[in-house]
Amino acid sequence: MKFSAVPLQGAYVVDIEPDTDERGFFARTWCVEEFKAQGLNSNLAQCNVSFNKSRGTLRGLHYQEQPFEEAKLVRCCSGGIYDVIVDLRRTSPTYCKWFAIELTATNRRMLYVPEGVAHGFQALTDEAEVFYQISEAYHPEYARGVRWNDSLFGIEWPIWDLIISERDSAFPDYTR
Repeated sequence: MKFSAVPLQGAYVVDIEPDTDERGFFARTWCVEEFKAQGLNSNLAQCNVSFNKSRGTLRGLHYQEQPFEEAKLVRCCSGGIYDVIVDLRRTSPTYCKWFAIELTATNRRMLYVPEGVAHGFQALTDEAEVFYQISEAYHPEYARGVRWNDSLFGIEWPIWDLIISERDSAFPDYTR
């Protein structure tokens, strides 16, 4: 796997390195030792799938508070998403900054999201399926979110005709 730092401290795009032959290819998408070697959280407590029926579906921006902060490795297995992260770590040099990347079944890229960073995405296609590997089990009493269109962040979402849950649309603006 190839790890490329992105403009948010501690976040990485992870590209697979396919071993190709006439049948197709084989590649690792997870290796504890490689994640440890990069200094990343290599705990794996939970895996989730998010199926998004319609283009424009927006989920997020979600995170868990201490002591149950979670790191995530996000991959789109079907269709495509616009994946967004926002740094909420008050001591980080990239505090309140955001980063976005297209993750698609075709490009097979993954995004490593460190603890203390909110995550959300918007489906770019119908039937977009997203697979998450998460370092911490879900603790609903510590689950939090910030508003997808908070002017403090100024995230540029690609589709404004969106589908969003009541819960996600009711998240408050973030207070510094």
